[in-house]
Amino acid sequence: MLDSLITSKTRLKLLIKFFVSASNQSHLRGLADEFQESTNAIRKELNQLSEAGYLEKSTAKNRILYRANIKHSLFKPLQKLIHTYLGIDEIVDNILQQAGDIQEVSLVGDYAAGIDSEKIDVLILGENINQAYLLLLADKVGKKLQKTIVLHTTDLPEKHRIILYSVK
Repeated sequence: MLDSLITSKTRLKLLIKFFVSASNQSHLRGLADEFQESTNAIRKELNQLSEAGYLEKSTAKNRILYRANIKHSLFKPLQKLIHTYLGIDEIVDNILQQAGDIQEVSLVGDYAAGIDSEKIDVLILGENINQAYLLLLADKVGKKLQKTIVLHTTDLPEKHRIILYSVK
């Protein structure tokens, strides 16, 4: 779907990494290791995205860190596009409609770290959660996205967490 519009797989990975959550940031070598691609391919895409204003650069400990430019006029539409591509919007809407008294819905695992993997981990916290409905929903959305949706209903000590919905 989005990969037919953005033909560079490296660029798509970078957009997912930085636009799934505005707090994600990384440096060239870290991205090359994470994506298992050459630093030259990553550098080329980072430079193009930075020159277009989609990414900001900062320096820390002799490294150039990149992150999404939240002040860019297309930040919110791009983030929504990435969330739609990943199926996040549909998952959250369906969970909130019929799953019980939901307090929080968060992405954890690879997607929270900005890695487009075959598995999407979703943390759902609340009272009287309809687990049977959630399992059916996870299976349905997983088939549509061609990914495995893993649901967690107890709090996890995850380093990366993207809160998609919270009552707090």
